[in-house]
Amino acid sequence: MEQWFAANLGDAMLAGEALEQVRTLFEQSAANGGHSAVLMRHESEGGLHCELKLYFPPELAELAASVGATRCGRPALAGLGVLVGSRERLACLGDAHDS
Repeated sequence: MEQWFAANLGDAMLAGEALEQVRTLFEQSAANGGHSAVLMRHESEGGLHCELKLYFPPELAELAASVGATRCGRPALAGLGVLVGSRERLACLGDAHDS
């Protein structure tokens, strides 16, 4: 099983600075190799506001650690988008769920 990582940025309206930090760190990361991506999804657990969660694939473990992300399972494909990186990584996630 692949080890993924997640970071909850809280209210998306207040997450701009954290998002820019992740984008910058990703662009500086040698691990992205052109085929990786940081994924994102707005999630609600019954609260008034949605929370913005970022998902980091195994190859971005160092980046995930640098922003305080915690271990999680592979995220469900529904509602995921690409924050930064290659859309191929999102397609690969879909392929992995199909197998």
